[in-house]
Amino acid sequence: MVNDDNTLKIVFLPNFQDVLKKLKEPTKSEVKKKIEKIVKNPKIGKPMRYGRKGTREVYVGSKSFRLSYKYLEDENTIYFADFYHKKHQ
Repeated sequence: MVNDDNTLKIVFLPNFQDVLKKLKEPTKSEVKKKIEKIVKNPKIGKPMRYGRKGTREVYVGSKSFRLSYKYLEDENTIYFADFYHKKHQ
């Protein structure tokens, strides 16, 4: 899945799509805004360690929620993986 034309590819993994469908306003709008920020700068998220190594996370809303994604620079691709409340971390 090499991206030869150098445009950023965005992939929403099935779990992320399912969670996004269930969100209500204003949380859904906040997630969409955060996705736009990530697309503009894929490295803004905090790099995770241990079991989540290779992924990045950003806070959404009142820092109660986390958006998890993976940015593969060599493929120029962002994979949006999960959105969850911090108590389910």
